[in-house]
Amino acid sequence: MEYLVQTKGLTKKYDHKAAIDDVHLHVKEGEVYGLIGRNGAGKTTIMRILSGLSNATSGSYSLFGKEGKQMREEMCKVGVLIEAPGLYPKLSAYDNLRAKCLAMGKDNKKYIQDLLELVGLSDTGKKKAGSFSLGMRQRLGIALSLIGDPKLIILDEPINGLDPQGIVDVRQMLANLRDERHITIMISSHILDELGKLADSYGIIDRGKLIDEFTTEELHKRSGDFTVVRTDNNEKTLGIIRQMGIGEANIEPEGVIRFRGELDRSHNLVKKLIEQDIFVKEVRIESFSLEEYYLSVTKEGGEQNAESAEDGSVQTQKN
Repeated sequence: MEYLVQTKGLTKKYDHKAAIDDVHLHVKEGEVYGLIGRNGAGKTTIMRILSGLSNATSGSYSLFGKEGKQMREEMCKVGVLIEAPGLYPKLSAYDNLRAKCLAMGKDNKKYIQDLLELVGLSDTGKKKAGSFSLGMRQRLGIALSLIGDPKLIILDEPINGLDPQGIVDVRQMLANLRDERHITIMISSHILDELGKLADSYGIIDRGKLIDEFTTEELHKRSGDFTVVRTDNNEKTLGIIRQMGIGEANIEPEGVIRFRGELDRSHNLVKKLIEQDIFVKEVRIESFSLEEYYLSVTKEGGEQNAESAEDGSVQTQKN
């Protein structure tokens, strides 16, 4: 099985307007796949279709290498948390989990206690879910998605509402689910810095289209490191950089020059600047972040930018 999840031309329309359009998405077994996009881009629509909660207008998809009727028989292996978790507000966390366990034939007290401990809700006692904080409800939603020991979990904004420590705890929990239980995870998040610490592969959705798919390793290869230089004469410095044959150098709005390059090239540049009586205020190496990459390929002409990124020619601009 090459891909655990695969879509082919997946399209969903509402009143002739496409929420997603011709999406070809690929998720490998045992990885965390980060789905990235602004509100309304189509992330939740994709997740709802893959979870069996909505039907596609056209196109197809497979789970665990199976399609159609055979695929539907595999849906018991899929855990889901999409939008707000469906909770019984007058029941405790334990009783919420037990209700779903009973429906799935798994009425086991230790099993439920282990789930509560896994998501950090073991000390909530008889407190009703209706009085939980948003973060606590998200944790309980994740626990509900794990009932039945799924091989794939689909999580839509699971760290929404969590405090910084809670975000770290959930990130570590999801990493453990991948590494120790070998669960494949599809996750969407607006917190790209956190997603970049967890995901193995990514798909960028923009205005209903999947404009790029890449692994963490490919992101590093495409973007690499950048040198940032600040001097007392940036215009003259920029001319020297271009004379040295260093491409894609530009003066950024915050008054620094940023270009793709390595430490040895930076060293040679500093020597030349000193020889030209240019005062070098700062030289540092920066890595291209997931957030910067996302912004670079979703600005006007996103698909073209994604193709340029594969050639290693994406430029970024900080605001």
